[in-house]
Amino acid sequence: MRNREFAGTPVGAVGLGCMGMSWAYGESERDDEASIALIREALDLGVTFLDTAQPYGDGHNESLVGRALAGRRDEAVVATKTGLVVESMATRRIVRNGRPEHVRASAEDSLRRLGTDVIDLYYLHRVDPEVPLADTWGAMAELVEAGKVRRLGLSEVSVGQAAEAHAIHPVAAIQSELSLWTRDAMGAPGGLAGTLPGDSVSPGRGPGDVVGWCAANGVAFVPFSPLGRGFLTGTVTSADFESTDLRVGNPRFQEDALKANLRIVEVVKAVAERHGATPAQVAIAWTLAQGDHVIPIPGTKKRRYLHDNAGAADLELAEADLADLDELPAAVGGRY
Repeated sequence: MRNREFAGTPVGAVGLGCMGMSWAYGESERDDEASIALIREALDLGVTFLDTAQPYGDGHNESLVGRALAGRRDEAVVATKTGLVVESMATRRIVRNGRPEHVRASAEDSLRRLGTDVIDLYYLHRVDPEVPLADTWGAMAELVEAGKVRRLGLSEVSVGQAAEAHAIHPVAAIQSELSLWTRDAMGAPGGLAGTLPGDSVSPGRGPGDVVGWCAANGVAFVPFSPLGRGFLTGTVTSADFESTDLRVGNPRFQEDALKANLRIVEVVKAVAERHGATPAQVAIAWTLAQGDHVIPIPGTKKRRYLHDNAGAADLELAEADLADLDELPAAVGGRY
């Protein structure tokens, strides 16, 4: 696999989001041993940029990644996060906590679960409106000084929040949702920065061109859900999910919206046919085409999809392909 640079370190151009192995999607298909084997196979393929977080299964996913990396820790760049706490596993309700004492305590918990003495990339998962960003970010910077964290990142922030943090301590990466049906982070109108499922939000509060800000400031941009929560693969044609699946209540996956959004997938399929590729590879390749600083992290629990996703790193989209994809209509339905 071709590499991209993260803070001077070569990593696979396509990373791996590990959340679904523990949380949110296809609960009946979870298998810890299979997931551990998949993470190890990912390393063999050159997929070395791994993403986890404390809320994913209330610590389960970090422990899973730690087990998978036993004996192979030096082969991976591991990202985890602070700032969110699982209030209820039953309802998947998570709340923000950006207090410095929580940042320090949660870092120790993550180090223990991951079985490592240093976290490569530590994100602020969401900004806590009740705590000044400078206080949260300052506590995270102290972890770098203490040698417990190598680099700091932000998740789902606006350009203004990114600039504020960067002035205090360098931002190494920003992770936000970006895909062919979610372009808020590129400055598309109507985006909602920093929201969570269940939030009460006012439409139109956009984050600005975060992708462009990252390019201008030497910061990696890390798209999560580059496959539109599976929709852009072309395998989701009806709202037929397990009751515990995150997509059950997602506006874009309700029947009327889903049917309208299939027009997006038809264009992705057409581009894929030109290249003898899969729709998933086209969707991921589009995110890669947004700049050399972009490192997408598609998630999967299945070996065949891991190989499919990794293959996107070698797909070069032509200008005509990008033009067709850039002209896709906006998705029907909100992100959450």
